Amino acid sequence: MATPTVVLTNNKGGVGKTTTTTNFAYGLCQYLKQAGAANPRVLVVDTDSQSHATLTTTGTKDYNRHNSLSAVLTADRKEMVQVLSQVIVESHWMQELHVLPSSTELETTERELFSAAGAPYRLADALNTIRHHYAAIVIDTRPSFSLMTEMSLLAATDAVIALEPRYLETVGLQSVINKIYEIREGWRHPDLRLSGIIVTKMDKRVKGHLEMIEQIKQHPTLGKLVSGIIPANEAVAYAHRSHMSIYEYDPKSAASQAYAHMVGWMIKRLFVAEGV
Repeated sequence: MATPTVVLTNNKGGVGKTTTTTNFAYGLCQYLKQAGAANPRVLVVDTDSQSHATLTTTGTKDYNRHNSLSAVLTADRKEMVQVLSQVIVESHWMQELHVLPSSTELETTERELFSAAGAPYRLADALNTIRHHYAAIVIDTRPSFSLMTEMSLLAATDAVIALEPRYLETVGLQSVINKIYEIREGWRHPDLRLSGIIVTKMDKRVKGHLEMIEQIKQHPTLGKLVSGIIPANEAVAYAHRSHMSIYEYDPKSAASQAYAHMVGWMIKRLFVAEGV
């Protein structure tokens, strides 16, 4: 079975995408380790130049184009494995959770690659050389349909959309779905599946939130893809600020339990069931 490679995406910022990426990766790694998997390693790939996933999981943003994703994307094909081995680091959350860090120079690298031959496939080509080392790979993306986002989708087997339960968010959901299908059909990447929709910052006190959740759940296709509903919880912000996973910061919090539910749901989707 091919290594599941999950990309968290949305072209809007502030929807909890990075928080979901890192906590999902940690939860998946923890589950595999506790289950006694021969290979419980999970890799987080940070493709956002803001480097929030990098900072949260490694405790630092002190990376440059020579020791981050930029180095991988600009390396010659024959040097990719060596470069990857040099830039991938262990997270400070768990020994088996590894990170391919980003840097502020990634935007410059992206501009340099616009006219390069085969640029959209560079991340996929790089990850293909190391997939067998990992049980799963989780990719965090920037909030835009940029070249880096296209690279991430082309490198992925599964796409998960993170969104808030607001009207404009749910309207924009279709544009994200269209982009995923465009990559799958237009770029000849038939293995890419829409495998989940994660709703974040849910507040049951807000009538509009409840209505939007119900609308999505009632949808004949999308309703089957709701992989989790993460409540608005201050523990998430405090954990992020402390560079900790929500599980470690407050394992009894509502958000921690919700993310644990998402992990269980996604494990069944990734290793057993099919996406859309």
